[in-house]
Amino acid sequence: MDAERLIDLLVQANRLKTTPRLGWLQRGVPRAESVADHSHGVALTALLLCDLVGGEVDRGRVTIMAVLHDLPESITGDLSLDGSRLLPDGAKPRLEAAAMDELGAGLPLFAGWRELWDEFEALETLEAKLVRDADRLDLLVQALAYERASGSRELADFWEFSPPGSFRLEASRELAAALAARRP
Repeated sequence: MDAERLIDLLVQANRLKTTPRLGWLQRGVPRAESVADHSHGVALTALLLCDLVGGEVDRGRVTIMAVLHDLPESITGDLSLDGSRLLPDGAKPRLEAAAMDELGAGLPLFAGWRELWDEFEALETLEAKLVRDADRLDLLVQALAYERASGSRELADFWEFSPPGSFRLEASRELAAALAARRP
């Protein structure tokens, strides 16, 4: 065990607690959630979806993917939808993969985590699709909370980015529709 290197990883990951989600800030949301706040919401939503989907979902893999899905942002910061759309094709995935390489350098245990992060990014398994849906559902839950708190409709583009029909799982589509119906 390389305790120093492991502590380096934990200290770097801790930065997610103070890394704001830029899309909210760009729209004037005061005290916008952090990436760590969002990751917690994604993990909780993913667990809920596991129970709704049932069957052969591997809860362990889902949980790890949910916790790790935005870990590269501890290095890259959060890239908003507005900013990301201006990047050349493939630039954001390459940037995040390089950040994951840096985070896991010299840590043999990180290889398994990296495999699950890669699986999430590839979106080919039920678990990865479930976590991606959880990621977007948490975005809508937060948009609803901000809209209710401010009475603002300035967050419509988040809803347009994640319409119910764009979710991969039926349970996710139903939840997204129910969220949209609650908008002020």
